[in-house]
Amino acid sequence: MPTGSVAQPMGMGRAVLGFTAAQGTIIVVAMLVMQRFVWTDAAGADAVRASAWLAFIVQSFTFVIARLVARQQVIAGWGLGVILRFASVAFWALLGIKALGLVSGPALISLVLFYFVSTLVEPLFLN
Repeated sequence: MPTGSVAQPMGMGRAVLGFTAAQGTIIVVAMLVMQRFVWTDAAGADAVRASAWLAFIVQSFTFVIARLVARQQVIAGWGLGVILRFASVAFWALLGIKALGLVSGPALISLVLFYFVSTLVEPLFLN
């Protein structure tokens, strides 16, 4: 890039692919660390793995929505993402964990952690 030039915004497809790869990597690393050092039993590891999948799917979906809305309404896009994440945690706590027969502590704590760490890289791909 020439000196003094302004970086061009990332295209939609490139941003989605970049975010998906980055958050996927972060979630997998966090999952492996939790399974190795925190919840080492089979039931805890299963709960963490299920939460990782849920976080990956919800974060990918909310990123696309935020990216589409962010150009005109940054706060609306951010707020919608927060609402979707919160709703998925409530759903997971009230129905999902019981339906899948998972251990609630590891499932909920890991889901919130996955959302937190993957949300940290989101701003890098929203521009």
